[in-house]
Amino acid sequence: MERMSLKQQQQRLREDVILQAVNSLLAEKGYDLMTVDGVAAVVGIAKASLYKHFESKERLAAAAMVRLLDRTLEIIESQAASAAPLDKLTSIVRWAVREHLRGQMPALPSTRSALREALIAHKPYVDRLIRVTEHLGGWIEAAQHEGAINPRLSGEVVLYTVFARACDPVSDFLKLSGAYSDEEIVELIAETCFSGLATRPS
Repeated sequence: MERMSLKQQQQRLREDVILQAVNSLLAEKGYDLMTVDGVAAVVGIAKASLYKHFESKERLAAAAMVRLLDRTLEIIESQAASAAPLDKLTSIVRWAVREHLRGQMPALPSTRSALREALIAHKPYVDRLIRVTEHLGGWIEAAQHEGAINPRLSGEVVLYTVFARACDPVSDFLKLSGAYSDEEIVELIAETCFSGLATRPS
């Protein structure tokens, strides 16, 4: 692999800072309320300089979502091959909730959002989303086969339930209450996601 020049390293570092700011603003405000001016202000650069890296608000958001999926794939691929499928899924949910509590988990685009339309047209995002979905879908199917997840539920329902934990407002309310530590919230969300609310035999 060719070594990056100092200028390329500086550009990569600046883009990392920009995308971290985009993640925070997407998590805090959502796509519709996030502005390029706001991103530039958080990063501390002129808007014209920001446009040298990303040509539009849509490209900014798409790059942030691609970076998020890259991180998700890293977490997926770090799971031990010998681990039970349910344990792998639970690990992903724990990671996603931790990222959410840190303010680094962009809210998932709604079915009618402008962001969703931009992402659907962005091949790098779609390619990574397919890979993430295939991994998680395989684990869900295996967990259902083992009886660890209700086999009567469609895989799609389980998959979207797992995805939704990444932006679950319950974790925000629990944090605001001040009654729980972040790790306690992580475990509570993971437990209700996979064990539900019904009493289980001890």
